[in-house]
Amino acid sequence: MQSVNPDEDAQTVHRLRGLAVELNLLGAEFAQLHGLHTTDLRALICILDADRADLPATPGWLGSQLGINSASVTALLDRMESAGLIRRDRDADDRRRSLLAVTPRAVDLGQSFFGPLINRTAAVLEGFDATERDTISRFLDGVNRAVAGERQTRSQPTDASAPRSRTRRAGEPA
Repeated sequence: MQSVNPDEDAQTVHRLRGLAVELNLLGAEFAQLHGLHTTDLRALICILDADRADLPATPGWLGSQLGINSASVTALLDRMESAGLIRRDRDADDRRRSLLAVTPRAVDLGQSFFGPLINRTAAVLEGFDATERDTISRFLDGVNRAVAGERQTRSQPTDASAPRSRTRRAGEPA
């Protein structure tokens, strides 16, 4: 087993942070260019990822992915549907449920903006052999799970942050 160098680990974490910042800036530029909220872009990515994974994207699911309430999801979807970026289809198996899909227009917008980055990233990967690519994939999947786990942990109320309710006794101040 290799020895762990904390300085190298910190450098890797800082590189990841730098990448995240650059990707967020690029996403914000795309959103601004097309008159979108950054949440709209995150929603498009979530819906596209669900489609790639063959998972149903519903409004409730999208709200949980984005960490927003149902009223906010409705406003988001109304805005995106009006912009021609998504469509809501009735689920053939459960007519009460809506399934979300991105439109060809949204795919074209994304491809025209992010396509060059995808091509540059693919070119970078060409410099790695299959074993190295597998290592990169395992690392990125692991980091993704770590970040998702941290986000999940932070969204859980702790004893200190949980609302406290108790019955007030007669004569106690409110």
